[in-house]
Amino acid sequence: MSNRAPTPGERKDAAMARFLGLFIAAVMILWIGAQWLGGRLGWEARYAFLFDMIAIAAFVWALVATWRIWRKRREN
Repeated sequence: MSNRAPTPGERKDAAMARFLGLFIAAVMILWIGAQWLGGRLGWEARYAFLFDMIAIAAFVWALVATWRIWRKRREN
């Protein structure tokens, strides 16, 4: 463990990692909530698939952003 202070870039990466964690949790909660609400209100299956596709897109974006942070840390 180093005693040096984190650089501004490291702080930015840490903040982005925290944001991504919250983002993934929020997407999961909203996705489950939409599925539950759709079942309770009798929405058509196409709306369930729409929410699935939105959630998948959000998870892919989060995966790419996480991968970029990981690559940046490995290079430094």
